[in-house]
Amino acid sequence: MARPVVGIIGNSYTINDRYPAHAGGTINSAAVAEVADCVPLIIPSDPRYVSVAELMEVCDGFVLTGGRPNVHPEEYGETPTEAHGAFDRARDAISLPLVRACVARGQPFLGICRGFQEVNVALGGTLHPEIRDLPGRVNHRMPPDGTVEEQFALRHKVRFQPGGVFHRLMGAVEVMTNTLHGQGVIAAGRDIVIDGWAHDGTPEALYVRGAPGFTLSVQWHPEWNAAADPVSRPLFTAFGDAVRDWARTGRAPLRQMA
Repeated sequence: MARPVVGIIGNSYTINDRYPAHAGGTINSAAVAEVADCVPLIIPSDPRYVSVAELMEVCDGFVLTGGRPNVHPEEYGETPTEAHGAFDRARDAISLPLVRACVARGQPFLGICRGFQEVNVALGGTLHPEIRDLPGRVNHRMPPDGTVEEQFALRHKVRFQPGGVFHRLMGAVEVMTNTLHGQGVIAAGRDIVIDGWAHDGTPEALYVRGAPGFTLSVQWHPEWNAAADPVSRPLFTAFGDAVRDWARTGRAPLRQMA
């Protein structure tokens, strides 16, 4: 049987300051191919080229990747400010309705960093533009200096809800993760269950209550060192299992959500 296809939401870039491109990090493709055991397919996330309906027919599951541009605050009822950073309205126009459609249909997705935030916003939640500015919070941003390995190094603990979905998946109530984000979830959207938090209370893991498919999403970057990391590997393995179940049956397995 051919491996199922996972659509990786691409980001818009400008190469050499003049050539527009859609691209995805190699570590996303590696995690999908080597750990989830699926075929990675980079998606040009722009409604001029693809529709949500087409993507859901072509792909069996989706990875909602991280990315430098943020979800536009108008998507959660706020006015944009300089603190909100750069935006990608074309990606918003694909990712947000894709999340809602996958939740309704039971088609699996894994949200990562910006993707974690997209899942929350798609279901009516809100974000804060700069988590480190909130009382009691720390700086979750990527270190500006150092090697890529140093920037993606494990930097803080995430504690899961005891007995919750992530605790059962990881086999531990507390794990170490990297952290490379500036924005964060403030109010959870409808049916969003926050299932893990950083030591300062920042939401780090979620799923959609009652969704028939795989909806696990995390604020950190599990695609880094996914094959060897004891936290990343079970997450991508479970996602791959859900995608294969979908590809075989066209529906999510009943065990996916509790």
